[in-house]
Amino acid sequence: MTMHEDIKASLKDALKAREEVRLRTIRSMLTAFTNELVATSRTPQQILKDDEVVAVIKRLAKQRRDSIEQYEAAKRTELAEPEKAELLILEEYLPVLMSQDEILPIAKAIKAKLAITDKNKLGMLVGAVMKELAGKADGTDVKAVVEKLFTE
Repeated sequence: MTMHEDIKASLKDALKAREEVRLRTIRSMLTAFTNELVATSRTPQQILKDDEVVAVIKRLAKQRRDSIEQYEAAKRTELAEPEKAELLILEEYLPVLMSQDEILPIAKAIKAKLAITDKNKLGMLVGAVMKELAGKADGTDVKAVVEKLFTE
């Protein structure tokens, strides 16, 4: 069973349990999946691959984080709270990302393999590490680890 099908099944569970926030969040995910299918010239009845589902959920989570940040900057906590609740539900469906401590040995190995010693090639190293980890780590964490490598 793919992630897309799992999420469709969890819609039924949320309906039965009358969990309104979960229901709203899952419906927004399914709508985003349909939009992704249509944008890639497929029919809405088709099922997205797991990597596409993760990409869509990451995009939705990023939108929620941006909204939370803007609401809190405007001191509108009553609007930020529902976004936070939805973000928690979205994060349940995302794979667990690597920590900076887990990224460090991989970044060191790639730095040695590419023989990068110049700080001007920092972007090249970040790109190589991101390609190696492919969705297993957050870009900001990778960048922080790589910058730390050059300051040591």
